[in-house]
Amino acid sequence: MSQAGDRFLRYAHWRGGCGVQIVASHTYRLLNVFTRGAEVLSGNPLCVFEKGDVFDDQTMQALTRQFNLSETTFILPSSRASARVRIFTPSYEMPFAGHPTLGTAHVCRALGLGGNELTLEMKAGVIPVSAQADRWTLQANVPKWREVVESRGAIAATLGLETKDIGERPLWVSTGREQLIVPLTTEDAVRRARPQSDLLNRFESEEGGSMAYVFAPRKGAAAGRRELLLARFFFPQGPAVLEDPATGSATANLGGWCIAMERERPCRFEIAQGEQADRPSILYLDVDADRRVRVSGDVVELGRGTITI
Repeated sequence: MSQAGDRFLRYAHWRGGCGVQIVASHTYRLLNVFTRGAEVLSGNPLCVFEKGDVFDDQTMQALTRQFNLSETTFILPSSRASARVRIFTPSYEMPFAGHPTLGTAHVCRALGLGGNELTLEMKAGVIPVSAQADRWTLQANVPKWREVVESRGAIAATLGLETKDIGERPLWVSTGREQLIVPLTTEDAVRRARPQSDLLNRFESEEGGSMAYVFAPRKGAAAGRRELLLARFFFPQGPAVLEDPATGSATANLGGWCIAMERERPCRFEIAQGEQADRPSILYLDVDADRRVRVSGDVVELGRGTITI
């Protein structure tokens, strides 16, 4: 330990003995997940705290608000998996989310908690994760789905679109977190979508959230025999509707939608997301003949730091 570090610990111990709260340093890493090619500042940002077991729930939530990213994760010990992971948005804890899963797996490997094959224990269950270099893949839970009660016209109005823009059967789908999956007829319709917050709030998932994922075929040649899609993901925050640049959980739910629609398998997609959010992202979705749903993407670590609280 450095002399400065030793002095800090002795000072903290003295303050603790005087009845003053002891402070400590906590390490975190910043990453981008689902990056587009070599663009390190693309994809969805994530903060990962390496030792989450030192924090209580309130501190985890407060730290997530401090960083103000879409999600922050905390790594904890697990008796069931390589590590236990808790995922927080600035407003609440989530049972599962895609880009936090892949980004946290990247950090777990760096910390020696696993290699290119590991498992992460989450509130939604134990999620298997694997890597080839820095491209990570998660295997989602078995999907479940239910019909949407509202009419196609109501769905279109909620998205700021016309009824003719709604494609095949919209469904509520969950592989860990239920979301409204809405196929649109054209790439242009995906770009024109402008959800209305008051209407979107009427579409409630099983957990009480109001989240919509829209997608359509994308122009261009298929890459590696993958079908190209363009997607967007919307969720309300207060009176506003926000857009996520890359949504792994919704991509997994799209895999569940393909199963519900009895699409010919295997299904293989390359999905562009984040265009309108100025954070271009690429996600890969595979649904195999045995109905296993896998979501993949590239992960980049941007930096590391410490906070003292």
